[in-house]
Amino acid sequence: MNNLYEADFAQWAQEQAELCRQGRGSELDVEHLSEELEGMSARERRELVSRLGILLAHLLKWQYQPQRRGNSWRLTIKIQRFDVAALLHQNPSLRARFEEFLSDAYARAILQAAGETGLDESVFPEVCPFSAGQVLGDHWPDAVS
Repeated sequence: MNNLYEADFAQWAQEQAELCRQGRGSELDVEHLSEELEGMSARERRELVSRLGILLAHLLKWQYQPQRRGNSWRLTIKIQRFDVAALLHQNPSLRARFEEFLSDAYARAILQAAGETGLDESVFPEVCPFSAGQVLGDHWPDAVS
């Protein structure tokens, strides 16, 4: 089974699924199957942090460059909110660590917002200025004066 895992992942996965359906658990490649399941969980977390990063970067741009607000930014914020909500709905266990993911995403969002606005990273707050409710809700930050 190890050889098939390395030689043809798609075939290996199909065979693992068939073994599960047939109730032949003793024949499963438990080691690799466990690794793949853990990897799936990690991908969901990365996807959430990535989408949060995009969302936070656009909220920062909205707040720090109000003169450049446009339909593109507005729609990106709405789409990312929709996608983050869908990920949380499909993976409710991720809600327990949402604040941690928000913090991780914010560090990246600062870099993205700085790169896209031309503003220095130090302009943005060190800690995320938006609550989880604001990020997930219908909050549109006021311009920074």
